[in-house]
Amino acid sequence: MKKFYTKEVAIAGVAGFIVGAIVMGGIIFKSAPSMMIIEDESPYGFEETTERFKGEVESAGWSVVGYQDMQQVLEGHGHDVLDIKIYELCSAKYSALILAEDDERIVSPLMPCRVAIYKKSNGLTYVTRLNSLLMARPFGGLINEVMQKAGNEVEDVIAGTLQ
Repeated sequence: MKKFYTKEVAIAGVAGFIVGAIVMGGIIFKSAPSMMIIEDESPYGFEETTERFKGEVESAGWSVVGYQDMQQVLEGHGHDVLDIKIYELCSAKYSALILAEDDERIVSPLMPCRVAIYKKSNGLTYVTRLNSLLMARPFGGLINEVMQKAGNEVEDVIAGTLQ
């Protein structure tokens, strides 16, 4: 009777699997940051982008519950950086659903939603945020459901800002 698999073929198969898993792990490791953070270039300058953004937030029924002017903060500590403002957004209807339940409060460090608007050395303005749609999936249940809805609304706000 003829053997279909030899010891060498088995070793090569296992080695191929291990190399494939390592390569795939490396690809995931390298691409994870770009999947977790979304950055869009604005067709507008810094000031116009921030004004358009605040208007879109208000039109969507959300609130800016806080913001940090990081350029100003760092300037006060002797550092010179380009314009950057970080906005904290809240939708009471979504926040209340998450914060009303003990088990769901675990995601409160992700609240409120944060969006940064900044200039780069190329002179262009960018809008960036966490990919809450991706981050919500592992939680499942109510957290995923609410974060998906909130994330979609934030994406609509940003799309309106950049139109």
